[in-house]
Amino acid sequence: MRLLFVSRLDRSARAVAAITRFAAIGKRLGHEVAVFGEPRQDFESVPHSVDVNAFDFALFVVYEAWDFPELPHLAHLLDRMPKERRVIVDCTGTYNETITVEHDSNHLEQLNGHQGWEWVEGFDAVAKKVLQPTLTPLRNDVGSFLLFGYDPLAVARPYRSAQEASKAWSARGDAGKPHGIVYVGHNWQRWTQLRRFFEAVEPLKDRLGPIQLRGWAWDQRPDWAVEHGFAGVDVDPDLLKRLGVEVGGPIPFDEVIEWQGRARFCPIFHRPLFNQLGLVTNRTFETFCSDTIPLLMLPHALVGAIYGRDALPLAPGDDVRGRLEDMMRRPEVYWDAVLKTRDHLAARHSYERRFEELVAALES
Repeated sequence: MRLLFVSRLDRSARAVAAITRFAAIGKRLGHEVAVFGEPRQDFESVPHSVDVNAFDFALFVVYEAWDFPELPHLAHLLDRMPKERRVIVDCTGTYNETITVEHDSNHLEQLNGHQGWEWVEGFDAVAKKVLQPTLTPLRNDVGSFLLFGYDPLAVARPYRSAQEASKAWSARGDAGKPHGIVYVGHNWQRWTQLRRFFEAVEPLKDRLGPIQLRGWAWDQRPDWAVEHGFAGVDVDPDLLKRLGVEVGGPIPFDEVIEWQGRARFCPIFHRPLFNQLGLVTNRTFETFCSDTIPLLMLPHALVGAIYGRDALPLAPGDDVRGRLEDMMRRPEVYWDAVLKTRDHLAARHSYERRFEELVAALES
């Protein structure tokens, strides 16, 4: 199959890690995969093409409006690829009526002025089929395709046993972890959960070690959010200062796995909207490639459906402090859960399997 991805590639945002892996794995499986556009020096390993006629399908990976090409490039693409071979992967649940969870919404009318029906009609005009990265799409005319996956070859340290992993994880001094907790992700609709998490771990801060946040706008609330009264990018600098949290800018997609592995623990958060819709992200799977103990700060049902029963010990639920204390006391138990979950992800959620699912969805 010849597959053309259409999306804006950003080295520290959205689906860039998944798209680059599809390009590499597609080639290994005998498919031709490229991204629509001219070749880019910052993505030398990713084929690019504007020869739309050379491809069987165009797969639009959409988070926001600018993931669609600007005119006249969009017109060029639509003219040359028949609508029945154009598919949208709706990564944020936009192709639904307006849904708001806490202050998180799938339609940002407050910022861009576009109503929900505009998005739905726009998607219908561009593509014949819409897929969403959830096991349970709300609309009957939307297909399920998780897009993101797990790459066993990307695992930083493929331990042979929980005992070996626990020993390495518990090391002190120069051989130990420089951070207790690292979270890599942008400040967008996650602060409510992070605040609760930080307040829970505050009594353990001296035992955990340094905490680090890496991503956009963790240092302060942006001026435009204050101006518009937008509550999706909140942050409490006083709380971060009290916990000694280090903040820094975004991490490039090809450095995330290594960066997360600098910490003993790495929480996985999904936006409130994503929790409601069951939407997954790249970090859902990629965190298990890092040399860290993932903390699954996710709905219980999603943990079981995606990660399997062996991952349940990694989900602290409402007792974050108690679970972290037990993890530090008995790390081998939890590394056993990590290694078993890695096996489950390799069997059920590898990118090879994702490619098979994608081909089936496109050909159905």
